[in-house]
Amino acid sequence: MKGVFVVALIAFAFLMAAKLASGSHDYQDALTKAVLFFEGQRSGFLPQDQRMSWRSNSGLSNGWTYNADLVGGYYDAGDNIKFGFPMAFTTTMLAWSVLEFGAIMPPNELRNAMLAIRWATDYLLKTVSQPNRIFVQVGDPRSDHDCWERPEDMDTARTVYAVDAPNAASDVAGETAAALAASSLVFWSTDPGYAETLLRNAISAFQFADNYRGAYSDNANVKYSACPYYCDFDGYQDELLWGAAWLRRATKDDNFLNYLQTNGKTLGADDNINEFGWDNKHAGLNVLVSKEVLEGNLYSLESFKASADSFMCTLIPESPSSHIEYTPGGLLFRPGGSNLQHATSISFLELVYANYLDHTSQSLNCGNVVVSAQTLRQHAKRQVDYILGDNPMGLSYMVGYSNYYPQRIHHRGSSLPSIKDHPQFIACKEGSTYYNSTDPNPNVLVGAIVGGPGEDDVYVDNRDDFRKSEPTTYINAPFIGVLAYFAANPNFS
Repeated sequence: MKGVFVVALIAFAFLMAAKLASGSHDYQDALTKAVLFFEGQRSGFLPQDQRMSWRSNSGLSNGWTYNADLVGGYYDAGDNIKFGFPMAFTTTMLAWSVLEFGAIMPPNELRNAMLAIRWATDYLLKTVSQPNRIFVQVGDPRSDHDCWERPEDMDTARTVYAVDAPNAASDVAGETAAALAASSLVFWSTDPGYAETLLRNAISAFQFADNYRGAYSDNANVKYSACPYYCDFDGYQDELLWGAAWLRRATKDDNFLNYLQTNGKTLGADDNINEFGWDNKHAGLNVLVSKEVLEGNLYSLESFKASADSFMCTLIPESPSSHIEYTPGGLLFRPGGSNLQHATSISFLELVYANYLDHTSQSLNCGNVVVSAQTLRQHAKRQVDYILGDNPMGLSYMVGYSNYYPQRIHHRGSSLPSIKDHPQFIACKEGSTYYNSTDPNPNVLVGAIVGGPGEDDVYVDNRDDFRKSEPTTYINAPFIGVLAYFAANPNFS
């Protein structure tokens, strides 16, 4: 029966594809929903104005084993763990989205995006509240993943993982510094006192990162719980440069400029690593620093701009240096799970770099191909439209957008009855009934972007295929800025 359902689903999808591909998208609606998603990921005491009403309070005793308040923050994906590394990156990207595109966001969505940032920064401040210590994770992933349980019912071990000096956590501390520094700029005009607190703690987190160099997941007390989920696979050096770059932007302090100039080469800034995500900041770092080169004529950082140019050229199929893989339907694709994280983050970088080029009336030379800001935006738009439904499946990969989207996402809270509809406790293994069900999830996690299709553009709506059906905060975060741009420029083509 399940096979018949899948075949019917695929057949229906292809029938829908032509219809959806011909229509334009409501980027404003998609933006509203993409921001709303973060309310479904909240941990802690939920506010009175919580719009995702099927969620309730959870994780209210987090941190007690360290005599610390670690209540709040976000669950990273479809489980009930708070991983500091991807949460900090999510926060940085939310803040960068607002910094680059907040001025063109509708006021209500700007407010909601800032609330989403503050929900994260309030928690991140708690993770660096004790001297010479950073809290990097709350929750034991093995016991959590052994259960299918609502966050409100959570009774698995809420183990707290901390790194104390002189042990190293340069990656998490460096990303936390970036997140707090970027967010300080977001709040500077509306809440300068809070912005100052964020910046002060960003500097402190960066000092911890730089003074005790190394990867957090190399610590024995962390390794077997952070890995294989959010190990530092690509080294901590990029987070040091990333944190310094954001502190330079937030403070204008030449000490951080000198840090980039002095340490850039030794920490791998010249490595043309064409990735950007929670574990690898190289492409984002180069784009961020290029702003000072392009708009401030700071040629001592020219090597960062050269790397950013090189990265952009790899994305353009017509470029002689193009080597990024695409699906037959046109989706940027990298092997591994949660592929849409690459599509959203790289589209974001294209739009940001396009703005920087536009501000200085420049373009890129990719061999014999001239790439304009317009070209970068067109490339980004193709990724956005693919995600929203212009794909061979005719499927929106954003839950709740259009009439045809994934119904069985890999997400505990969404797939189990709401505590408001079913107030009785649902124990660890009792949730398996809902996990194994072929019924649609009872709670719609509006705005969630799932991991996405395979390299053949095929997506089967299966809850157990977490690589394709699980949403994450770091897929959505850069998409906020992307959607803000196209919501303000709906007729761009």
